[in-house]
Amino acid sequence: MLAACGTVPLPPADEARPSVPVLPAPDGAPLPPPIIQGKSRWQPVRWSELPGFAEDSLHEAWNAWLKSCERPGPAYARLCPEVRRLSIGSSAEQRAWMLQRLQPYRVEPLQGAGDGLLTGYYEPLLEASRTPTATHAVPLYRPPAGLAARRPWYSRQEMETLPEARAALRGREIAWLADPLDALVLQIQGSGRVRITEPDGSQRLVRLAFAATNEQPYRSVGSWLLQQGAIRDASWPGIKAWAAQNPQRVNEMLWTNPRTVFFREEPLSELDAGFGPRGAQGVPLTPGRSIAVDKESIPYGTPVWLASAGPAVNLQRLVLAQDTGGAIVGAVRADYFTGWGPEAGEVAGRLKQPLRLWVLWPK
Repeated sequence: MLAACGTVPLPPADEARPSVPVLPAPDGAPLPPPIIQGKSRWQPVRWSELPGFAEDSLHEAWNAWLKSCERPGPAYARLCPEVRRLSIGSSAEQRAWMLQRLQPYRVEPLQGAGDGLLTGYYEPLLEASRTPTATHAVPLYRPPAGLAARRPWYSRQEMETLPEARAALRGREIAWLADPLDALVLQIQGSGRVRITEPDGSQRLVRLAFAATNEQPYRSVGSWLLQQGAIRDASWPGIKAWAAQNPQRVNEMLWTNPRTVFFREEPLSELDAGFGPRGAQGVPLTPGRSIAVDKESIPYGTPVWLASAGPAVNLQRLVLAQDTGGAIVGAVRADYFTGWGPEAGEVAGRLKQPLRLWVLWPK
């Protein structure tokens, strides 16, 4: 849990709370003072400011909240017994409890104003081979043994061309993909579901989870293609279409992003398959209800009201701040977890639209 900075401290959760709320707090009660939290200012507002609050299916978000209660921050730990009890409550009961227990704050940047940015991410579902073949020749790696001794570690291009880098990676292969762009997508998303064909022909569905990076800077291949005038559509379908038409330039494009991700293999049980990978909070992500945030602006485990309208989706809903990412920087900035598989990837790949956020903090 991150401490607030500035002159106004984060308010503590109440010491004692009744088990069942009776009446919501009146919306005309005096508002608390603003809060300075890292890179953001939290401006207290009335519940009536939250667009769509009366219409959201809160029970869908409650599953994500229950996950956050597995590793709650200090401010929410005392609320978690009530959150668990209300998991079988009606949306009306859940909504009344939120009105009584929580205070909404509009998240604003310290400098300037205006809407933020919402993007999306997902968990790819890919086919792989345990051993290299004529069709599957793109390796996915575990962290190399000497990763900590060299910072930053070798770049993506150096990993593929320098003998010393290749030697350090030898024997660290987990599996092999057919398409280098699929490997890049997996590295950008940070984890994925992979169906691995073993040498005996059997198949296993596993999760490749984020383990480490080479600590090189991330650079967008889509932005590079736009700068080159090569494409007008920087979505993943647009990037893949360009790569199919320009196979001789794929490595040139990939090497413009020096950052790469190393993975660890995890079994994927039937229960685990119902949730996404573990985010930075350490709990599994819930499709449509988990977001990645700048942890300097919104602490992990915070319930957040999210509003975003655009060509990809129209969202007014309760979400939980459960993850972060290297590109998720700023006060009003979020990455929306869309789930797994091709449909989730299509939504995530095209999601780039204005965003408004309200944190819901214990009174």
